Amino acid sequence: MTFQLNRKLLLAAALPLFLAACGGGEKAKPAEENGEEEGGKAEGGGIALTNEQIKVAGIILGRPAIGSAGALQLPATIEGDPQGTQAVSAAIGGRVVALNRNLGQSVGRGQTLAIIESREAAQLQGEVQASRARLTLANSNLAREERLFAQRVSPEQDVIAARTAATEARIAYQLAQQQVSAAGGGGGQLNRIAIAAPISGQVIARSVVLGQTVPADAELYRIANLSSVSLSLNLQPADAGRIRPGASVSVSAPGRQATGRISFVSPALDPVTRLVPAIALLDNRAGQWRVGEAVTASVTLAGGSGDSSISVPSTAIQTVDGKSVVFVRTKDGFAAVPVVLGDRAGANVIVRSGLKGTEQIAIANSYVLKAEIGKSEAADED
Repeated sequence: MTFQLNRKLLLAAALPLFLAACGGGEKAKPAEENGEEEGGKAEGGGIALTNEQIKVAGIILGRPAIGSAGALQLPATIEGDPQGTQAVSAAIGGRVVALNRNLGQSVGRGQTLAIIESREAAQLQGEVQASRARLTLANSNLAREERLFAQRVSPEQDVIAARTAATEARIAYQLAQQQVSAAGGGGGQLNRIAIAAPISGQVIARSVVLGQTVPADAELYRIANLSSVSLSLNLQPADAGRIRPGASVSVSAPGRQATGRISFVSPALDPVTRLVPAIALLDNRAGQWRVGEAVTASVTLAGGSGDSSISVPSTAIQTVDGKSVVFVRTKDGFAAVPVVLGDRAGANVIVRSGLKGTEQIAIANSYVLKAEIGKSEAADED
C-alpha cells in the first residue's frame, strides 16, 4: 500500500515536470515545429496532453458502461440445490444391520441404502402376510358363493356378504403393504426393513454406523443431486432493490469461474443479520463446485434509469473546486466535465447527468490530471 501511494505521488509530481519539458512552458517551441501537440493548459480550461504524455503518466482510457448499474461483488457460499437435496430417515426404530453406501458414492433412485432390523418391522411384515392370507380366503369364499348362487342353491344375500368381506380383506392387505412401503420396503426377512434412496445423486452425509440402534425418524443419509448447485448470497437492502430474478451472476474461485442466474430474492430481511437472502443457481455437471465452498460472486445490478443508465469506475471520479468531475478525452487532451453522481454499484458509480455515455474518459490514474489542474491554477495566481 505504501509503495502504491509513493508511486502515485511520484507520478503526480513528475507529470508537471514532464509536461514542461515537452512544451508546456512559455518558451517551448510551437506544436507545428516539433510535430506534436504541446502539453499544458488547453483552450477552455482543459489540459493539453499528447498520446505519449498520456502513456508516460499511466492514464488509462475507457468508456462509460451503458445499460446496467455495474456489478456488486460480495462473498457467497456454494450450497446444494434445495430441490435436489433430500434427507433419508428411518421410519421405524431398530438396529442398523447393513449400510450399502459410503460418503461420496453415487446412488440411484430406489437402490437400498441401509437395512434396519426391529420387532416393529416384524409386526409390519407379519401383518402383510396375515392380510394376504385373509384376502385369499375371502376371494375363495366369494367364488364359492357366486357359484352356489348361479346354481340357485344360496341366496343373493350370501353373495353380497361374501363380496363385502373380500373387499374389506383387499383393503386391509393394501393398507398393510403401504405401511411396509412407508417404513422402507422389504429387507429380505420378516424382521427387517430396507431403506431405499428417494432420489438419484451422491451421498454427502452419513449419520450412523453399522450396528447402531436408531430411533424412528432418525436421519441416516443425506443425498444431493449436485448436477446443479445453489449460491447463497446476503444483500444489503439498498442493493437488493436493484437485483432481480434472472440477473447474471459471475462466480469465481482460485482457478475456476462460472456464470449463473439469480433465482430468488427474499422479500423480507433476515431477522438476525438484517440482510436480504438471495439464491442463484449454477450448472455443476462438471463437478467443479463443492457444497460449503466460499466463493466470490459478482452480481449485475439493474440501473435506476433502465437500459439507458450510465456508470463509470469510481477511479474515474475526482473532486475539483468541490464538484465531482470526470476527465473526458478531447482533441487536445482532457476536459474536466462536472457530473451528478448516483448510488455506488460495486466498483462503479452511477452518473445521473453530465455524460452521454459515448465519451472516452480517464478511468485510472485520473488523479494525475487533477494535480495538473491544481498546478495550472497556482501558476495563474502567481
